[in-house]
Amino acid sequence: MARLACFDLDNTLIDRDGAFLAWARWWVGRAGLDGGAVEWLVAQDNGGFTPRAELFERFQGRFGVAISVDEYDREHPSFTWVEPNVLEGLGSLRAAGWRVVVVTNGGVVQQSRKLAHTGIADVVDHCCISEAVRVRKPDARIFEVAAEEVGASLDDGWMVGDHPAYDIAGGINAGLRTIRVGSHHSLDVPRANHQVESVVEAFAIILAARPGLG
Repeated sequence: MARLACFDLDNTLIDRDGAFLAWARWWVGRAGLDGGAVEWLVAQDNGGFTPRAELFERFQGRFGVAISVDEYDREHPSFTWVEPNVLEGLGSLRAAGWRVVVVTNGGVVQQSRKLAHTGIADVVDHCCISEAVRVRKPDARIFEVAAEEVGASLDDGWMVGDHPAYDIAGGINAGLRTIRVGSHHSLDVPRANHQVESVVEAFAIILAARPGLG
């Protein structure tokens, strides 16, 4: 069977935090608020891990202006972007025979829009979104679903992501080799097989890997 290469989306394939900052500046400017509201949103966002309903309820209490979660889910994806060499790297894996899947926690509306807007959806074999499959990283079952969708084996597969507790732990739980991208989170464990600054470096590691060796 084909081998599997899984990639997280936010802050792995795309700069999710940069996109959030761009959205916050746009939204705050449209609402007629000052830059302090942008700084507050970024500080309280916690890299996207603060639930949106909670974040926006607190924002309204602080600044007196409501933000709709549904509108945010539709608006934020248009501020995302992907570097051309990331798309090229994903394509190079597929050309080498890998089944390439995005495995992301999140809602279907927002994550699907990000994948479509950036063009990532067009260069991978499948996108596995937690809300759609009703299981989240670090549960190994989300990787099993991903493998089944593309007819691949978890043996000698990889998981690439930025979050130790979700991406790296999830990959380990599924028996995958792991690559951590960046240092967005203070957690140091579990440790990945490799750590890189950019996902572009991960493509070369996977392409050079020998079966059974990390």
